[in-house]
Amino acid sequence: MTVAEEDRADALFHALADRTRRDIVRRALAGEHSVSALADKYDMSFAAVQKHVVVLEKAGLITKRRSGREQLASGDVAAVRSVAAMLTELEQIWRGRVARIDELIASDEKENDPCQ
Repeated sequence: MTVAEEDRADALFHALADRTRRDIVRRALAGEHSVSALADKYDMSFAAVQKHVVVLEKAGLITKRRSGREQLASGDVAAVRSVAAMLTELEQIWRGRVARIDELIASDEKENDPCQ
């Protein structure tokens, strides 16, 4: 991965590390919501929810557009898919490592088998 790709991954995973932000992403993926409507769903101030939305927007997980006086947030499916792809890549690396460990254990067991 390039430095830019690593920075993007850091931003995505940082944004998703918070429970409230993950919930906001879920809601924004289900449909467009005003930031004030999103804020009504949480037991925190509008400003706190707005800060969460800014983190998600900077990470590229949601986009905002203005409609009159409201800011409408919607989820970016492509960004969520990129997170899934990164996780799949990491899973494949670890599955390969586990397979290699299994091979080493099996090889070691064969070498130490007194019946051979």
